Amino acid sequence: MKTLQDFNFKNKKALIRVDFNVPFDEHFNVTDATRIEAAKPTIDKIIADGGSVILMSHLGRPKGKEDRFSLKHIVKTASEILGTEVQFASDCRGDEVQNAAKNLQPGEVLLLENLRFYKEEESGDVAFAKELASLGDIYVNDAFGTAHRAHASTTIIARFFPENKCFGILLAKEIESLNKVLKNSEKPVTAVLGGSKVSSKITVIENILDKIDHMIIGGGMTFTFVKALGGKIGNSICEDDKMELALEILKLAKQKGVQIHLPVDMVIADSFSNDAKTQIVDVDKIPDGWQGLDAGPKSLEAIRKVIMESKTILWNGPLGVFEMPKFANGTISLGNFIAESTANGAFSLVGGGDSVAAVKQFGLEPKMSYVSTGGGAMLEMLEGKSLPGIAAFAE
Repeated sequence: MKTLQDFNFKNKKALIRVDFNVPFDEHFNVTDATRIEAAKPTIDKIIADGGSVILMSHLGRPKGKEDRFSLKHIVKTASEILGTEVQFASDCRGDEVQNAAKNLQPGEVLLLENLRFYKEEESGDVAFAKELASLGDIYVNDAFGTAHRAHASTTIIARFFPENKCFGILLAKEIESLNKVLKNSEKPVTAVLGGSKVSSKITVIENILDKIDHMIIGGGMTFTFVKALGGKIGNSICEDDKMELALEILKLAKQKGVQIHLPVDMVIADSFSNDAKTQIVDVDKIPDGWQGLDAGPKSLEAIRKVIMESKTILWNGPLGVFEMPKFANGTISLGNFIAESTANGAFSLVGGGDSVAAVKQFGLEPKMSYVSTGGGAMLEMLEGKSLPGIAAFAE
């Protein structure tokens, strides 16, 4: 599979699939430009070679053409980040777009309108992919966040560039970082899985048990395990229908020599609110009317010990309801432990919406080895699935 470094883009038009699915405020100001910043190295390399750039992306889940989902709203931010005036085409197909692409000069950047204004994008329509492909000389996929979808612009389009297709810098780095955890990891390897549900992580757990030495379980899914083991969890969230599965995971982990670490104590609250009364109790002795909302001090002490001895760390999911300051300590502490271990030479990969939001919110992002931009795509890769947007480059 080719990367950006395999091509010289002089006098070539690079058609790049980016992930500019960014959040706005009510005045259409971009509130988090991370994804635009992440695409900059790829765009910079092409322009430095003397090429021009045509950017295509989706934004949100529009039903047909809706102004609030127009990519015109990000032109100003994209121009500032890329350091060049981004031209905008008010469609992603048709004569206007063909002409704009044809007239593009070296060093210029053209952004197409939201691909999802056409249902053909998500259905993987071949004619739509062919029309998009006619705009450029070389196809570059730099959108890891959509690599798990077989859409026209991420997968089907690659067929029309049998020799002239490559991964962008961001996508190549995502694959490399995940392979560092899944295939070339330095031991001991620790996976931290948090969040509310066992069911959403089950295939990940099954796939990575062969590759890890420790698994730290936190967040709401703790209680499915604790209740399955006979503990009292009060009003904490629990997937009763997954308790048997939780016991199977513990058994399987033991067979494979993987140490599972469950919290031993919890910060519990008498309501799901930042103003709730709280106390710290053993994880299996939560009284009725109370619910566990964050990891307790003894749990954090045990977690720190494991993290500090790890050489490879995967973090997916928070340890508590970090959106409320009262229950953010566990997640912040975990982030700090991973940052410290990383500074000591460990490789740390953070992925999944909530963990990424947490490291950003608490200023820990620069202290991690790699923070993934694609939640769903990362999970599917951890599950051992082949991602269509990546597989298309092997054809």
